[in-house]
Amino acid sequence: MEHKMTEMIYQFKILIQGSKPPIWRRIQVPASYSFYDFHVAIQDSMGWLDCHLHHFYMKHPKTLGKKYIAIPDDTGWSDLDISASWDTQISSYFSLKNPQAEYVYDFGDNWEHLVTLEKILPSEKDQIYPRCIKGKRACPPEDCGGIWGYVDLLEILSDPNHEEHKSRSEWLGRDFDADEFDPKAVEFEDPKKRYKLFSECAY
Repeated sequence: MEHKMTEMIYQFKILIQGSKPPIWRRIQVPASYSFYDFHVAIQDSMGWLDCHLHHFYMKHPKTLGKKYIAIPDDTGWSDLDISASWDTQISSYFSLKNPQAEYVYDFGDNWEHLVTLEKILPSEKDQIYPRCIKGKRACPPEDCGGIWGYVDLLEILSDPNHEEHKSRSEWLGRDFDADEFDPKAVEFEDPKKRYKLFSECAY
């Protein structure tokens, strides 16, 4: 999705909390993005498959109270005041004075990401946004049990003599290098196309 040269760009760092060594990405997205658009950019840059629920949780810039931003019909929390992610602009919440949010993906595995706005920049001529400019370490496999399950998985994969080594390797179905990440290999999908597929995911 190409954006005008004059548009402002938000640069974020996304860190999976509890990851040691840290698993993180640095991405740049248009200031005009909704939270749903931003969600798709996070998913694509991290390497998640976007087949589980999610929410953002951050301080409201005016009331200073905490606010959930998500897809209301799919949170399971009918008693919460939730702003619809597709109707809420990131620029209405994020600023250099209010730079942080929590982004949670997969309420079972509970992947908690710390999202931090680092800079607000003018867009570059002929540059397509969003883009990933840096990051470290591979995205954990989906449904591996959260951060602690991932730690266990890495220990099992590193030990060919472990009783679960073969079964876990077959479950992954591919070679997995926890240290591998190439920001140039990140491909961002159009959020509108992703939304059409949203209801087809198996939660």
